[in-house]
Amino acid sequence: MSLDPQLDALLEKLADGGEPAPESRTVAENRDLVSSFSALAGDVEPVGSVHDAVATAEGLQVPIRIYAPATFPRSGPRPVTVFLHGGGWVLGDLDSQDHIARIMANRSGTIVVSVDYRLAPEHRFPAGIEDAYAALTWVAANAGSFGGDGRSIAVFGESAGGNLAAALVQEAQRRGGPHIALQVLAYPAVDRFDDSPSMYQNMAGPVLSRSWLEWFWGLYLNTPDEGADPRVSPARSHELAGLPPAVVVTAEHDPLRDQGDRYAQKLADAGVAVTHLPVKGATHAFFSFTGSVQLSRDVLNQLGDAVATAFND
Repeated sequence: MSLDPQLDALLEKLADGGEPAPESRTVAENRDLVSSFSALAGDVEPVGSVHDAVATAEGLQVPIRIYAPATFPRSGPRPVTVFLHGGGWVLGDLDSQDHIARIMANRSGTIVVSVDYRLAPEHRFPAGIEDAYAALTWVAANAGSFGGDGRSIAVFGESAGGNLAAALVQEAQRRGGPHIALQVLAYPAVDRFDDSPSMYQNMAGPVLSRSWLEWFWGLYLNTPDEGADPRVSPARSHELAGLPPAVVVTAEHDPLRDQGDRYAQKLADAGVAVTHLPVKGATHAFFSFTGSVQLSRDVLNQLGDAVATAFND
């Protein structure tokens, strides 16, 4: 299937600049590039409140941003969604995917805690997953301080954040908690050694090329053999039984498509309840384009509904 028409038009417009390939840029230049994507998210969606804080746990201090939804459908403590942004473990911050956190908070009715985990190459693996676990444990222990319910937690990540979210639920299971009610993985990287057809069909992108993906991996990992660690490649874990229900989004025109598809199936084979959403016409990182691409908003709303449903059953 061809690209979604609105997405195609946007990508053609972005390509008009004739900029060099991302993998040929410096880390600082690519961080500026991703920051500029925030202008493609559309108008800022109002929420009930937003404030920054620091999650202090596991000997770490992790900056976070807490979003309360615009309306509270029910009284009492609210479920919490821990959000991990994308950016190849190298790019992105609390601002770059602010719109995703806002939409998720309002649509799901949960309090969203966005995690500003440490980035590579300044902080390589396992810094990101360590920060994610610290933030999770802090939320479980301190949710009451911001109106949340530390016993009702969902984890949501996109792209590299999807990798961290998938690894986080496995890490929580290995460590005996905290309890996670739902994992939401949007076009996640889950297998460092993936060599499936989508890696060739979409090796030139759009948005994420295979060469740019290799650039990210090279900056994130300390040694190549770390790719076999399930905290890097969650799909390579053999301990999937008992993990929380999952919603997995994959994009048709994404090199990561097949590994996401396979991970959804592997979870299902292990007895995990899985909702798999293969999105036709979409590219990697299409949630960045909610300002002009209705498909992006529609699928993100669908994820918000899935989170709401998980806590309303």
